[in-house]
Amino acid sequence: MTTTVPTTPLQTGAGPIRARHYLPADPGTTLWGRLPCAADSPVLTVEPGAEVTIDTLSHEGILEDQGRDPRAFFTAQGVDPELLLDDAVALAAADVARDPHVDGPHVVTGPIEVRGAEPGDLLAISVVEPLPRVPYGVVSNRHGRGALPGEMPLGAANVSVLARAETAPDGVAVGVLPLAPGGERQARFPLRPFLGIMGVAVADGTRPHSVPPGRHGGNIDINLLTAGATLYLPVQVPGALAYVGDPHFAQGDGEVALTAMEASLRATVRLDVVSREAALRRFGELLGPVAETTDYLVPTGMDEDLDEAVRRCVRAALALLGARYGMDRTLAYAYLSAATDFNISQVVDLVKGVHARIRLSDFGGAA
Repeated sequence: MTTTVPTTPLQTGAGPIRARHYLPADPGTTLWGRLPCAADSPVLTVEPGAEVTIDTLSHEGILEDQGRDPRAFFTAQGVDPELLLDDAVALAAADVARDPHVDGPHVVTGPIEVRGAEPGDLLAISVVEPLPRVPYGVVSNRHGRGALPGEMPLGAANVSVLARAETAPDGVAVGVLPLAPGGERQARFPLRPFLGIMGVAVADGTRPHSVPPGRHGGNIDINLLTAGATLYLPVQVPGALAYVGDPHFAQGDGEVALTAMEASLRATVRLDVVSREAALRRFGELLGPVAETTDYLVPTGMDEDLDEAVRRCVRAALALLGARYGMDRTLAYAYLSAATDFNISQVVDLVKGVHARIRLSDFGGAA
């Protein structure tokens, strides 16, 4: 799917809305800094197989350390006021239940009940169409976080860098960063929009922090989850209570500065339920999220320790190959070592993430 950079912002209810079900991002349909739990009520209920078009909001430009005033923040960086999203301005001004000293930064839209989903099943969230809502994004290095705490950012201040989005002469959507502040020479990189957060509600009555990912999905930040990809998550509460957020235009594996190119998306997703019996045949006993793209099976591993995250990902890959293809564990271990890349999803979200890319073509295609 070709990414289209809009010349005017996709405001609430305006512009292309692909699905019959549409969920805007406003104080009544979003959580800021926390993720849904069993005590939350759905803001939308759909049947399995339904597509939903969901407006998502980037947290960049609305946070307290950025002034909690997106008009002032973005116009100071040269963004035309006409390109600002009204729902971002409204959320920043709203009196929402969020403690910036305790809660996370991310905004998620939902939760969405999927009728018939029960614990033991898998919820499949398929990315149908992630549309950029604005022609700009932000990459931040702040709070002494990132891969180089104490070294970056340079100086004491937090750094938030504006990146432009545009369509190149060959029709490819790219992000643009100057090589030096105010300079004319530029670095240009392809945009691959995806949702950093896709998840299901946890089973207890306490909303989890938005930063660390886990069995519920959440902030997994896997950049393979672009159009055509599906994320499978173990359902933990009746109805699943799905949500999405943390929209990105582009991210390198590792996300080393702390954030990706953070920017708001209008994402259409399809929500399907995979029964426990079918899930066991296709994936084995899932302890965490697993994804599938047109080219790869993508098991995951997560832990505060990166070495343990790698080990968990390898174990998940072995179990997946055994369940999907009946592959002997010793031979699967050899195959993974010879043929599969293990990528660092991110190292900045408290719980580190690793994902493997198992080529479907090595096994004759999808099964």
